Amino acid sequence: MRIYLIGFMGAGKSHWGPLLALESGFRFYDLDREIEESQGQTIDQLFTQKGEESFRVVEKEMLHFITEGHSDFVMACGGGTPCFLNNIEYMKQSGTVVWMNPPAEVLARRLWSERTQRPLLR
Repeated sequence: MRIYLIGFMGAGKSHWGPLLALESGFRFYDLDREIEESQGQTIDQLFTQKGEESFRVVEKEMLHFITEGHSDFVMACGGGTPCFLNNIEYMKQSGTVVWMNPPAEVLARRLWSERTQRPLLR
């Protein structure tokens, strides 16, 4: 089973994903971390140096690479992943999509301290 966790940045995907993976016996992937490792740059650097459009292509490629290589996993997707390049349709066709949707006040509280590290918040 492939489980994709989606939601706005700060929704808790990277927090709850490893716990769900551990409970289910599946491997956990954080899509942003996988992209950073494969590209040798942080998400912030990729946005700054190559732009969002280029980042979204890399993001889609990594999404497909992980999905096509594994039948069972939990994946925390970046906040924008489902919004670009038909990624949401791909995820729906290849697994189960879980939308994590905490209240805006919770997101604001979580993200306030991280605003300088997240390119879309700057």
